[in-house]
Amino acid sequence: MHLDLEQQRRICALKVLELYHKAHAGHIGSSLSCLEILVDLCFRRMSQDDQLILSKGHAAAALYTTLSLSGRMPEASLDSFYTEGTLLAAHPPCGSSIPAIPFGTGSLGHGLGLAAGLAFSQKFTSRSFQVYAVLSDGDCNEGSTWEAALFAAQHQLRNLTVIVDRNEIQGFGRSEEVLNLEPLTEKWRSFGFEVVEAECGNNLQHLDAAHSKIEHRNRPGCILAKTIKGHGVSFMEDRMEWHYLPMSEEQYSLAVSETVSR
Repeated sequence: MHLDLEQQRRICALKVLELYHKAHAGHIGSSLSCLEILVDLCFRRMSQDDQLILSKGHAAAALYTTLSLSGRMPEASLDSFYTEGTLLAAHPPCGSSIPAIPFGTGSLGHGLGLAAGLAFSQKFTSRSFQVYAVLSDGDCNEGSTWEAALFAAQHQLRNLTVIVDRNEIQGFGRSEEVLNLEPLTEKWRSFGFEVVEAECGNNLQHLDAAHSKIEHRNRPGCILAKTIKGHGVSFMEDRMEWHYLPMSEEQYSLAVSETVSR
């Protein structure tokens, strides 16, 4: 039976909640923040040759889930999430042990450089592929991100698309209080990117429209997706503590109930 993207999103959200509940682990809010971005990429946008780099590696459960349920890695491997000896640790693994995850990530500021290198490599092969890099607010604090942005623009990497999961919260507070990023749209443009804003980055239609606006370009693209941390679970939405907290049994039941009825 064919499922539409909203149904796929719901299934993925329930699996993400299940994984974090079983592991009694945090970073739930971060995964729910970028879930629609990853669902859009894995279920609608990416071919099997395209590459995805989740620079905000602390949202690994969302990455593992969308890759698995879209057929890019074995679904059975999800059962080992956050267990002793697993490949599916709290951050994506190093060493290309999972082909769909080319690099380990999570130390913020590294993902765009890796993605730009992959996109640049196409110039030396006969292959044609797109590279997508999903960044966080915290990634945009890092100088290495902007160095990679300069490199991408210099080499006109039009096969590179950056998607910033702009939930405006990071590990220690509101992003603009930790390190003010505005005017972020103008910054990315000044670094040589074709830039568009997705006013609701947790809306699959808004994401599709944003991608369409930068589809035909001769330089790298950037989508600033305005998202909500903990999206879809009322008591998690836009709350910094869900960057870290695990769920209690009662909270898990409520989160599942809200996700099913959404």
